[in-house]
This record gives sequence, structure tokens and C-alpha cells, in this order.
Amino acid sequence: MNAESDERKGTAATVVPGSVSGDGQKAERELGSRAPRFIRSSRVLHLSWQVGIFVVGLAVVGAGIVMLPLPGPGWLVIFGGMAIWATEFVWAQLVLRWTRRKVTEAAQRALDPKVRRRNIVLTAVGLVIIVVLVGIYVWKFGVVMPWKIDE
Repeated sequence: MNAESDERKGTAATVVPGSVSGDGQKAERELGSRAPRFIRSSRVLHLSWQVGIFVVGLAVVGAGIVMLPLPGPGWLVIFGGMAIWATEFVWAQLVLRWTRRKVTEAAQRALDPKVRRRNIVLTAVGLVIIVVLVGIYVWKFGVVMPWKIDE
């Protein structure tokens, strides 16, 4: 990662989803800082910008990690923090690109008819097992709660 300048030559580029240039090719976006040009022109200003982006992203990712065991959209907030980092840092852009690719692959696998049939069968078997267990409990103990509220 280069803190001084993101004016790179020959850097890897990522494809912007859904964008197509005039000749039918996918438009590419370079990796690196998306800070305004006047911020990138000054080394001190750009470094302070990166520190600010890092701190804000860290706070959002930290809040997401706290939300994992607590109520709240933990993973969504973590990926939001990664998106904040990705506005400035190449490593975060690469992590988000990898995550996007894996989520797309998982969605395509989930829509596969064989996988859907298997999931439906497993869900049906699980429901039958639960109904049988509840039926055995009601047959053996009747409709009585397992705890004693009256005492």
C-alpha cells in the first residue's frame, strides 16, 4: 500500500458490475484511493484522510463484531465497514471483490435444482422428526409444560 500517492501505472483493475463501455467491453475501475484529487495532491492531507477512513471503518467493523452475538445485523455492518475501508485501501477492495465473488457463487449453487431438491427433502425430513418427537412428548406427558409455574 502506498500512502503517498495512488497514481499508479500498470495496476490491476476491477470490473465495475453492470457497466459496459461503448464497444461492448466491461468498464474497468482501478484499485486504489477514491479520495478527491485535491486531497491526493497533498501527502499530509492524504495520509490524514487515510487515517480518518481507517478509524471510521474500524469503528464500524468493531460495531459489527459486537453485533454478532447481540441483536443486530452484524455481518451487514462488518461488510459496510469493509466498504468504507475499500474507498481508500487496496487490500479491502480485494477482500470485497473476493467476498462478492464467493457470494455470487453461493447464490448460483443455491439456485441449482438438485441443491434445492435436496434442501427441500432435508427440511421435510427435519419437520417430520420434530412432529414425531412432539407427538411422543404429548402422548407420554399430555399437554403439560415441562416447567412448574404453580409452585
